[in-house]
Formats: sequence, C-alpha cells, structure tokens
Amino acid sequence: MKAIVISEFGGPEVLHIVDRAIPTLGEYEVLIEVRTAGVNRPDIFQRKGNYPAPDGVVADIPGLEVAGVIVELGTKTSMWKVGDEVIALVAGGGYAEYVQVDEGSCLAKPRELTWEEAAAIPETVFTVWHNLFQRGRLQPGEKVLIHGGSGGIGSCAIQLASAWGSIVYATAGDTDKCRFCESLGATRAINYKQEDFESVFGAQGIDVILDSIGGPYFEKNINLLNTDGRLVYINATLGGRVELNVLKVMQKRLTVTGSTLRSRDIGFKHTLAKDIQHYVFPFINDGRFVPRISEIFLLSEAAKAHRQMESGALYGKLVLRVSV
Repeated sequence: MKAIVISEFGGPEVLHIVDRAIPTLGEYEVLIEVRTAGVNRPDIFQRKGNYPAPDGVVADIPGLEVAGVIVELGTKTSMWKVGDEVIALVAGGGYAEYVQVDEGSCLAKPRELTWEEAAAIPETVFTVWHNLFQRGRLQPGEKVLIHGGSGGIGSCAIQLASAWGSIVYATAGDTDKCRFCESLGATRAINYKQEDFESVFGAQGIDVILDSIGGPYFEKNINLLNTDGRLVYINATLGGRVELNVLKVMQKRLTVTGSTLRSRDIGFKHTLAKDIQHYVFPFINDGRFVPRISEIFLLSEAAKAHRQMESGALYGKLVLRVSV
C-alpha cells in the first residue's frame, strides 16, 4: 500500500510517500480501505518529534482520523461486515491506503456527508465533544468562548455549541476569519490581533472557555470566567507554563481541566463513540452540523497540507484524498 511516512523529525519536507505492507489485524480489529484522511495539528507535532505514537501503534505514519470501507474483519469482530462505510478514530497510521483499527472506534459514515466531510469528523468531534461538553459541561443558554474559531477544532466547536443552544463567542486572526466564525453560529467573533478578548467580553462574562493557546491567554481566561466557570485546554501552542492565582479559582469556584485523546484506552473510545452517535449525529442528520473543509489535498501532497496548516490560513479542516 502507499503511505506517508516521517523519514526524520523536521519540517514538512520530511514527509515522503512510500510502499508499506498492508497492516495485519488483531482479533477485534477491522481493516479499512481509506478513502479520505483528516489532517490535524497533532500530526504536525508528531512530524516534529513532539508527539510520539503510543506503544503498539505504527510510529512513523501520521494520521488520526479516516473515512473508508471495511475490507477485512478480525476473527472476533461482531459489529461490522465487509463493505460497510465507516469513519474511524485511529491512534496513528491514517495517512495510508489501509489502516487497522479496533472495531469499537468506528462509526457508520453519515450518508449526508461526502467522503471529505466524513474524514473531518472523528478526531475533531471526539476531541470537542469530550472536552467542551463532557469535561466542560457546557449547557444550553451558557456563554462559551472558542479560541481559534476558524480552524478545524474551532469551526466544529462553534457549530456544535450553537446547535446545543449555547451562546457562542470566538477569537480568530483576521476579519475574514471572524466573519467565517459568525457564519457558523458565533454571536460575535473578534480579531485577537486588534481587540483584547478580556476587555470585549469582560462585562458579560463567560461560562466555559475552550482554549488551545495557553501561555498569555491563561490569566485573561481566568479573569473572564463567571462564577463556577470552566476552562478547558486542548493544547498550549504559546506555552504550557503559567502562573495561577489560586485564590481566584477558589473565590469563583472555577474548574481548570483539559485532556489529550490519542493515548486513551479502547474502552474509553468505545464509550465516547457511542455518545457521539447519540448526541452529535442528529445534528449531522438535520444539517445543523456540517464539517467545513478548508482545502483538499492528494495523499502525495501531505507535505503541502502541513505547510498550509502551519501557515494558519484555515477556514475549517484540511483533508487528504486517498482513494476516492
């Protein structure tokens, strides 16, 4: 099979397309012939050597989400049959023509979505649902601030929070990105390069913040949160070390939390997949949530896709077309 490998840690130029053996299956795994694969920021970190694959996962083929067709079943699988169209959260190996995955990490591909849209769901939606709705406990009517609203995670979070009945605000890097966020359901999006989000939203306060920035945003986030507010981290691109005034956390009864998804155990991912099937898929079925695709690349153009992601010029997700 054709696969994209990380030949050494470094820039996008270290990504090369090579021939690899088709993966062999464990008893409870299925083999997916990949149609499309999502590109995510953790793929960038893995390429740079900062986000290694968990034990037992192919170490040099990035890719955390795919859409495709099941072509082979492990001996003890019971959930799927050959020919089923699925989307899947994988711990690695998604930039390839075939990938194996535990059967419980798959969901049926929504018929309403294209292959490209379908590939934009697993890593993104699993991350948003667990962090914003489970850890962040976002409720209808609450005010939520999404930092980096125009990217894959941000555009997903805005749509889902809006569909959930929450009041959504966002930050983005230019005026066009702000208008994009508002087109997805944000009540207001501000250009963080021109306006200070703490000053803009401080008077009304925010109940939940989803942040991938960290660093200089931390104190502003803490100040901005209402009593019993929740600050949820999914990344810290501007730094993971911050200074915390514990008294503010105590006085406002704040929750500061966050998570990474890749290393979580199979049982957790099974349960999360069922929750997404129950809560998120109805939003897909009625059109309230449609993954927004910024650009589509061929598998052989993975390096180009990484350059595009690192440029920050995103309006939704980047997707690799593998065999559609």
